[in-house]
Amino acid sequence: MNRAPIDVQVLRSSPGLSFYDGIDVVESTGSTNADLVARAADPAVDRVALLAEEQVSGRGRHARAWVSPPRAQISLSILTRLPGIDPAALGWLSLLTGIAVVDALRATAGVSPELKWPNDVLLDGRKLAGILAEVAVTGIAPAVVVGIGMNVSLEESELPVAHATSLNLAGAPDVDRTALVAAILAEFSRRFTEWERSGWETADLIGEYRRRCATIGRQVRAELPGGTVLTGVATDVDDTGRLLIGERAVSAGDVSHLRGQY
Repeated sequence: MNRAPIDVQVLRSSPGLSFYDGIDVVESTGSTNADLVARAADPAVDRVALLAEEQVSGRGRHARAWVSPPRAQISLSILTRLPGIDPAALGWLSLLTGIAVVDALRATAGVSPELKWPNDVLLDGRKLAGILAEVAVTGIAPAVVVGIGMNVSLEESELPVAHATSLNLAGAPDVDRTALVAAILAEFSRRFTEWERSGWETADLIGEYRRRCATIGRQVRAELPGGTVLTGVATDVDDTGRLLIGERAVSAGDVSHLRGQY
């Protein structure tokens, strides 16, 4: 398949990206997240985005491998610093990123994705993208790297797991990766800037997340750390982003949507 490269010059000149001090595209790397985590040791590095046409050691949640053919995905990481934030609110950065990705896809790709808690992007009930946030530097101005891995032009035989999908397989009318990345970066920067100006308040984010989350109101099965399995109706997310299943607040775990609605 002839897969076009990301046009870095067009990308850098796209509107709404003045937030970023640097946007780079490399042909291949082990992991864009790992690359930016390493760069975060330099306190001068902030608000940078890194894309790779191919990742050979990409990682998802729980250290799962994330691989694809070259130029078939969007493999994007963003490094930001969050001065003065309450450490308990840091988890909202990955949820904010999920909101940004959903809105960018709805506006640019002509599809209607939703979020599965905490931040998987679903399209027609199948996983289109995953998001992984890693705290690179702690302290009064923590640095966080958030990575986005999205299937764009993968065919059925190239999907990493059976429950995955791609924009191409879903019949998206626009799968230009340069335009998609520009939309994601612009939406992320807009939402991050609003959040920072609010003093890292999460009330607005909670409402925005609820409206895009397909997990709320669903019967779910949660596999929790330590091997515990919890089933029940996911009724809401709390102010720290935890999923409420019945009376239990879940902060980490693999959540599956089961049949049935609340």
